[in-house]
Amino acid sequence: MTHAGPPWVAGPWRWSATPDRRLLVLSVVLQIALAVLLGHSRDTRMFMATGYLVGSGHSPYMPVDLTAVFHHVGFQAISVVGYPPPWPLVLGLVYRGTYALGHNFIVYNLAIKLPVIAASIGLAYLVAAVLENLGAARAVVRKAWAFLLLNPFLLYVGAAWGQIDAIVAFLAVAALVLLYARRPAASALVLALAVCFKPVAAPLLLVVLAYQAGRSARRTARYAAVFAAGVFAFYVAPFFVFGWDSSPLRQLNAHFIMSGAMSFMTVVRLVRDPLLMQGHWWLLGLAWIPALVVAVLALRRGVGGFDDLVKKSTALVLVFYLTRTWLAEPNIVLLLPLVLILTSLGELDRRALTAVWLIPLVFTLFNASPLQLLFVAWPQAMESSLAFVARYGDATLVVRAVLVIAWQVVGWWIVVTCFRRPRAAATGPAGAPDAATEEVARWS
Repeated sequence: MTHAGPPWVAGPWRWSATPDRRLLVLSVVLQIALAVLLGHSRDTRMFMATGYLVGSGHSPYMPVDLTAVFHHVGFQAISVVGYPPPWPLVLGLVYRGTYALGHNFIVYNLAIKLPVIAASIGLAYLVAAVLENLGAARAVVRKAWAFLLLNPFLLYVGAAWGQIDAIVAFLAVAALVLLYARRPAASALVLALAVCFKPVAAPLLLVVLAYQAGRSARRTARYAAVFAAGVFAFYVAPFFVFGWDSSPLRQLNAHFIMSGAMSFMTVVRLVRDPLLMQGHWWLLGLAWIPALVVAVLALRRGVGGFDDLVKKSTALVLVFYLTRTWLAEPNIVLLLPLVLILTSLGELDRRALTAVWLIPLVFTLFNASPLQLLFVAWPQAMESSLAFVARYGDATLVVRAVLVIAWQVVGWWIVVTCFRRPRAAATGPAGAPDAATEEVARWS
């Protein structure tokens, strides 16, 4: 059977019509309501301070006492932002358009969340369109749409917490779609931007290069070159353009020396606390490097159609996450659209999708993260609640360790599933491809 070319080559890309406008309105209202009064005690302060520093012409990578600016004791000792330039630049624009004009703390907090809310809505549209172009049933598309609009974990991490992983996820999926649509230059730039928002998307580059290598060595080199140029433009160039006095490579240490959260180090802490990676513990911070090398070797058979591209992307991101010594709960957002697409196509069990978002959500409850969201509107309630919960630190550590073990089991099961050989194409009577297979072939 002769396969038609991908969208934008053999036929128009069909953007999915809004499956249910009521769900869209409900999602927007919920996200704005959560965004107004909630915000993570560490990340919100860091984002607000970064916005001020960039918006007023200072380097966001130098610690400054901003108590006089925000009139809040919480800004006296604040962490330096650990994010590459794209997000600090966005925060600088947000500051200039909100707090610099009216000095309203609540409005500033909401404005910081708006790019994240927009990305989460865009992600729902993008995944729905992917599934529709792959020939998924209308009911399947609507379920995926509803999942991304109303999923408790996404609402909590994005609108309430204010973390930017929805932006990374949207850009990552868009990069895969553009690649499969034979627009490699655009794909490389979008993927570079995703990595420069948060480097957690970096494993996708390995999958993309393997996908290109199976088709043309020249295309592979060209993609790598455009990606490198994008990283330079989005990551390195701002340090020279704005005169920021910090090396752009200094922040990369976090990928080697941080430990805890949903990583396997939480289990290690049951017998020894290596939180600061003292002594030879820092070697564990390198574990993800050989793990990714082994995963790349598993790609030697190549990467097939779009579903295989998503499967291998899911696998490598998970290998990266499962072998790191630090894995923050919001990082899981990158996996959700990938696992959702595979589940909707019947490549993964629905229980895997449920576990991927439910385990980190429960983990945050025992990590006291929800209490830290009271920082914006109820800071005193946050402090007293955190002091009370701290009394039960040993018990909550045990629960978190159990959840991490469950996460490791589920994660490695998904990795193994994604690396299995693809099933034979479904056929109808007398060996003829069925309607669903015909539609998938049209797009692939």
